[in-house]
Amino acid sequence: MSGHSKFANIKHKKEKNDAAKGKIFTIIGREIAVAVKEGGPDPANNSKLKDVIAKAKANNMPNDTIDRGIKKAAGDLGSVQYELITYEGYGPNGIAIIVDALTDNKNRTAGNVRSAFTKGNGNIGTPGCVSFMFDKKGQIIIDKEESQMDADDLMMIALEAGAEDFHEEEDSYEIITDPDAFSQVRNTLEEEGIKMADAEVTMIPQTWVNLTDEAAIKGLQKTLDLLDADDDVQNVYHNWEE
Repeated sequence: MSGHSKFANIKHKKEKNDAAKGKIFTIIGREIAVAVKEGGPDPANNSKLKDVIAKAKANNMPNDTIDRGIKKAAGDLGSVQYELITYEGYGPNGIAIIVDALTDNKNRTAGNVRSAFTKGNGNIGTPGCVSFMFDKKGQIIIDKEESQMDADDLMMIALEAGAEDFHEEEDSYEIITDPDAFSQVRNTLEEEGIKMADAEVTMIPQTWVNLTDEAAIKGLQKTLDLLDADDDVQNVYHNWEE
C-alpha cells in the first residue's frame, strides 16, 4: 500500500460531498435514525450514536441539524424501518466492490445497485464473494497540517488507547484499530484535542489493483458514480487504486 495516500482519497470524498451536502446529510441522517433505534438518543450511553455524531461533525453537519435528527428519530421509533443490506460484486477487470445500503424498500435498492453494476460492465456476486479481500477496521486519518503533536507522541497516545497500528504518510497520519476498539481510541484522541480529518469503521482492501485500460476505468467510474448518486447507498468500498 506504499504510496497510496489515504488522505488524498479522504479529501477527494470530502470535495465530492461538499458539492452534494444533501446526499451526505441524508446518509448520516439515516445512520442517526438506526443508531437511536438500536441504543437510544443519549450519545453518552450509545457509543454507535456517538460515532455517527463524530462522523456528522467531520462532514460539517450543523449541530442543530444533528440534534433535530436525534429528536426526530427518538420520536419516530415506530415509523420508517431502515434495513442494512450489503451487496458484493465485481467491476471491470475483476475490481472488488462492496456496497452498504440502508433502505426501506429492498426491491428498489437491489434493482438500482444491480443496474449500477451492469451499466459499468460489472456484475453482482454472491454474499462473501469479495469481502474476504478486505479487512474490517477502524480507520482514523489526521491531517499533518492540523496536528501540532510530534508523530511519536501521537503514536504512543493511539497505541496506549488500543490502536493496532500507526502509519505516517507524506501528508497525514493513519491510525488503524480493531472495530471493537475504534470508539475508545477515537474518544481518547478527541479528549486530547486532536483534530481528525476522518474517523470511521471501514473495509480496507488487503491489496490494491491498478487499472490502465481506459474502457475499464470509464466503466468502473460509471458504476461508482451511479452508486454515489443513490440515496439508499451508505458506503462503497473497492480495491481500485485511483
